Amino acid sequence: MPIAVDIDVMLAKRKMSVGELAERVGITPANLAVLKNGRAKAVRFSTLAALCEVLECQPGDLLRWEETEEAEEASGSTAGSTVA
Repeated sequence: MPIAVDIDVMLAKRKMSVGELAERVGITPANLAVLKNGRAKAVRFSTLAALCEVLECQPGDLLRWEETEEAEEASGSTAGSTVA
């Protein structure tokens, strides 16, 4: 998936467990695991806001876009290619 979730990074920086974060945000540990492992199809802004509030961070600290090979091919990118 082109959206990477970095909740683990922020949890480590804040020395917080998944269980504690889930409790403080008000979601189940199972739902947090789905989000944390990149299996979520969507996230509510209210949940994202609560995560940011508890972790004292910005949405960009938790989510980032990664270009996929398909996107590179569609855009005609030659990054990483060797030209003879």
